[in-house]
Amino acid sequence: MTELEEYYNKFNEEKRFNSRHGQVEYRVSMKYIHKYLDEAAVRLKEAAGSDCEMDDAVRSRIKLVDIGAGTGRYSVELAEEGYDVTAVELVRYNLGILKKKASSVKAMQGNALNLKKLANDSFDVTLLFGPMYHLFGFEDKRQALREAKRVTKPGGVILVAYCMNEYSVITYGFKERHVLECMEQKRFTEDFQTISTPSDLYDYMRMEEINALNEAEGLERIQIISPDGPANYIRPFLNQLSEEEFEAFVRYQMAVCERADLIGAGAHTTDILRKIK
Repeated sequence: MTELEEYYNKFNEEKRFNSRHGQVEYRVSMKYIHKYLDEAAVRLKEAAGSDCEMDDAVRSRIKLVDIGAGTGRYSVELAEEGYDVTAVELVRYNLGILKKKASSVKAMQGNALNLKKLANDSFDVTLLFGPMYHLFGFEDKRQALREAKRVTKPGGVILVAYCMNEYSVITYGFKERHVLECMEQKRFTEDFQTISTPSDLYDYMRMEEINALNEAEGLERIQIISPDGPANYIRPFLNQLSEEEFEAFVRYQMAVCERADLIGAGAHTTDILRKIK
């Protein structure tokens, strides 16, 4: 068992998504997933010469793959909505939970670096939400992006999530007071870029590194969002809000998640890409 598998055997993914900061990330992400599923439906209807509204028959023809699906927070919901969903998950423990939740999801064990069970040009929408957190070095990240691109249909959309550098520096470095230790151990560069190794389990990105990956793989950015914004930084304060206040915060993050001046400041960034060919 790898360190990553051991980590996820103990990490409560369900609890994270049910927390308030997890709900912000989930709800904003789902808004954009649905946006591009709707776009896929339009393409299908145009190809068929139909102007009918979205219905069960249309949904069932839209294919989505969730690479690094975890326990199925996205996969299960989307399958229940009627989409044709395939889930790929590395960790057997997570995969077992996912399979118990929904038999409608085509769930399989697999590695984001080699999606050999999946054919070329198969999916309208591809989610790559977990793997980039745990891949180290440009080439491994590029390989995961290349595989996601390979299995996506031409014209299809890939949503890629990253953990962001400043969240690591501010939270682990300053908030948890490891900054001097990290500097002494050369875990930060002079300009505070995090230097992670596989033993750290998570890797952290800046925008210029994300841009370089897209350029290397010839992927076109449609838009980029911050799905959680400050939510992870202010967890105790979110928990103190009334339900009405919390709903106002979700609306706030929905309203500002595309703002260029806020991208990269949250814990996560979701890059939304088009496969041109």
